[in-house]
Amino acid sequence: MIRGAIVDTGPILALIDARDQHHAWAKSQFAKIAPPLLTCEAVATEALHLARRVDGGVHAVLDLFRREVAQLDFSLAGQFVEVGALVERWADVPMSLADACLVRMSELRPKSVVFTLDGDFDVYRRFKRQRIPLLTRRATL
Repeated sequence: MIRGAIVDTGPILALIDARDQHHAWAKSQFAKIAPPLLTCEAVATEALHLARRVDGGVHAVLDLFRREVAQLDFSLAGQFVEVGALVERWADVPMSLADACLVRMSELRPKSVVFTLDGDFDVYRRFKRQRIPLLTRRATL
């Protein structure tokens, strides 16, 4: 059982949308991870916005947080300088605010894995040079 996983928007959306191409994979991975999955406000914002495309999606995302399957575990206010530096460093990718928050969370929780469908995490580095441990379709734990 994986503990302390940091979850990105993609797996959340894949879990709640049975029509998503990654739904079965996301569902199987969620079953291997001990809740709560940790995330940030930027991911919650993205997930709620994109979940509007799925019938019942907003409720499903909110329910993940209500049931404490997912938990907000990051304060941008206390990490704005570090997150801003990541956005600037990876501007050529470009890095979203949500991605920068997740990279910073992985720096603050070095034993964690980032659960994502976003290929940009193959490029991003924490602490400038260190690969981020990932749970992805490409490299499953």
